[in-house]
Amino acid sequence: MMSGHSRLRVAGMLAGAMAFTATACGSTSTAAAPAGKPAVLAAFYPLQWVTEQVGGPDITVRSLTAAGVEPHDLELGAQQIADLEDATLTVYIKGVQPAVDEAVTADRAFDAATAVTTIPAGEHEEHAEGEVDHEHEVPYDPHLWLDPARFATVATKLGERLAAADPAHAQGFKDRAATTAAALSTLDQEFTKALSTCATKTMITAHEAFGYLADRYRLKQVGITLDPETEPSPARIAEVAELAKAEKVTTVFTEALVSPKVAEVLAAEAGAKTAVLDPLESKPAGDYLSAMRDNLQTLRTSLGCTP
Repeated sequence: MMSGHSRLRVAGMLAGAMAFTATACGSTSTAAAPAGKPAVLAAFYPLQWVTEQVGGPDITVRSLTAAGVEPHDLELGAQQIADLEDATLTVYIKGVQPAVDEAVTADRAFDAATAVTTIPAGEHEEHAEGEVDHEHEVPYDPHLWLDPARFATVATKLGERLAAADPAHAQGFKDRAATTAAALSTLDQEFTKALSTCATKTMITAHEAFGYLADRYRLKQVGITLDPETEPSPARIAEVAELAKAEKVTTVFTEALVSPKVAEVLAAEAGAKTAVLDPLESKPAGDYLSAMRDNLQTLRTSLGCTP
């Protein structure tokens, strides 16, 4: 994958050097926006949502990852790489999608991980077949959008970045960023209140996607695996099942884009049920805010939180 992308990027270097000018003049690339609007690419759904909220009518936003596709599995085609070269800005999180990490142009990219204080990536004593590496290839956990407070900071910083790129609409970007940050702060307050009185603080998840949520609301995340592609060993399943029994965990959380089979096996061994907790890596039925509130209700029920 790396070598193929590198060849494509070399072929596009000349176009990339003139990308900002071309976009400002209304490039004919599929990433170009109508009526001279800046074209902004978002790596996957949560970043698409926050970019649309902050950008409003002053930009055109497209996602590099189609709905229903696991973002970690994204492979970029030649046209997408050309779009990245032509876009005014690409909003991404380094460590989620290696293909995007390689293809973005640094001076026209906004890495949301640089806007917040990150937390270390989760670690297990054992990985599949003794492996110790995992997909993210960064020392921090990249799933920062699952903490509304951190995501509010991302919205604010993104507003500043868009304002710098398009001064004519700077105030609109800043105003919408403030509105978005306020909505995320309200969501954060809802989570803080609802998760403060839970019978158990332990979340057993299909993979370690919820570290920021656990960090923010003083929960304990126990991932069956580090990432969706890792197959846990029988020893790991037995270990987590024993922990679930010891800590009186009643629910093992599965995910929409990940096979529930391993979680179902663990739940059966632990005498627990399963429920879906959405890591929001792909577009949900509603939007980011409604899906996060659905997650909150699931957590309240599963963790035995009192009103």
